[in-house]
Amino acid sequence: MIYDVVIIGAGAAGLMCAAQAGYTGKRVLVLDHANKAGKKILMSGGGRCNFTNLGTTPQHFYSANPYFCISALKRYRPEHFVELVERHGVEYVEKTPGQLFCATSAKEIVRTLLTECEWAGVEIALSTHINRVEQKGDAMQLTTSIGTLDAGVVVVASGGLSIPTMGATGLGYDIARQFGLEVFDTRPGLVPFTLSDTWKARAAELSGLSVPVTASAGHRRFVDPLLFTHRGLSGPAMLQVSSVWQPGESLTIDLLPDEHAAESLRQARESTPKRQLSTWLGERFPKRLAQALMEWYPEQNPARPLAQYANAALDEWAERLNAWQLKPAGTEGWRTAEVTMGGINTDVLSSKTFEVKGLPQLRFIGEVVDVTGELGGYNFQWAWASGVACGQSC
Repeated sequence: MIYDVVIIGAGAAGLMCAAQAGYTGKRVLVLDHANKAGKKILMSGGGRCNFTNLGTTPQHFYSANPYFCISALKRYRPEHFVELVERHGVEYVEKTPGQLFCATSAKEIVRTLLTECEWAGVEIALSTHINRVEQKGDAMQLTTSIGTLDAGVVVVASGGLSIPTMGATGLGYDIARQFGLEVFDTRPGLVPFTLSDTWKARAAELSGLSVPVTASAGHRRFVDPLLFTHRGLSGPAMLQVSSVWQPGESLTIDLLPDEHAAESLRQARESTPKRQLSTWLGERFPKRLAQALMEWYPEQNPARPLAQYANAALDEWAERLNAWQLKPAGTEGWRTAEVTMGGINTDVLSSKTFEVKGLPQLRFIGEVVDVTGELGGYNFQWAWASGVACGQSC
C-alpha cells in the first residue's frame, strides 16, 4: 500500500497531525500498536483531560533548546483548540486560571479528534506493530504486522515512556537512533516522590492530607498544593518540582508560603505570651499536620508558653516551616509519571515542519521530542501545536 503520510502513534499529536495532513488532500494512515486510539488522553486529568492552558507561553516548557517550541506555539494557540472543541460541542470548565478541562469526560476530546480524522479521510489501523522503518530513495518504507507500506513521509508521534500500562514504548527513540539522531537521556517528569524509612512512615500517617506550599529545587519554585501519600509526597507542587529535581538533591518546602514564620512567632510571643506553640501551629495547619510537626520535632516541655522561647528557638521553628529540607528517596518512576523529560535533540529538526534536517521524509512530533511542558495542560497544547505544524507542512 502507498500513502502520502504514515503516522506512527494514535495519540494527541498523531491524531491532530493526521487530520491536518488529510485536510490538505494527502492520503494519510495512522498506525498504533494499542487497541484503542487516544488511551493516554482518556486517562489524563482524572478522566476529564486538561486539554490546554490559556496562558501557554514558551516559558512553560523545558528543553535543551528553549527557542525550538516558539514557532509552533505561536502558530497554533490555545484559543484555536478551544474553537475546535466548541465546534464539536464539547463542554468544558476552567478549574484554575487558564486550565481547561472537559466538563464530563476525556472521551469528548478523543471523539473530536477521531471525527476530524474521519472528515479528513484519514485511515487508522490499531493493534498494528511496526517492525522496521527504512528509507527507500526519496520515500520511506514500513514493515508492519499488516504488511509492507510505502510512504512519502513518516511522522513519529509515538509519545514518551510514561505510564507503560497505557502502552508506552521506546519505539520513537529507537527509530531516531536508527537514523543517527541524538536522543537526550530520558527520565520521568511530573511524578510523585517516594520517601524512605522514617519520613515514609510519617507521610503515610498523613496520607490524603493536602496543604498549600511553595516547593523549590534547583532555581525553580512552584506555588501549589502538596499531598501526603502512603509512599511519599504528591500533589501539583511535587509533580511540578519533580521535573527539575535531580536524584540525591534535597527539596525545599515552604509550609507557610504566605507568612514569614519568624516574624509571626515573635509577634505571637509579644502579644500572647501564654499561648503554646502547638496552639499557634493549630491555627495555621490542619489538626493532623500540626500534631505531626510537634511529634517530628519534639519539645522538652510541649506545654511551655511562647514567652519561654528564645529567639534562636523560634528561628529554628521558622526554618522548619518556611524552609523544610527533605531529601526524597526517589520518584514513583514511569509507572505514574505524566510526561517524559528529555528525548530527541531538537537541533536535528526543523521548528517549522518538524522534519529531520537533510531527511524531510522523516518527522518527529509531540512528547518524543525534547520539549516537555509544566503541569496544567501545556503538554497537550504542545501536542496540538506540533501536530498542526507538521500536518499542514506534509
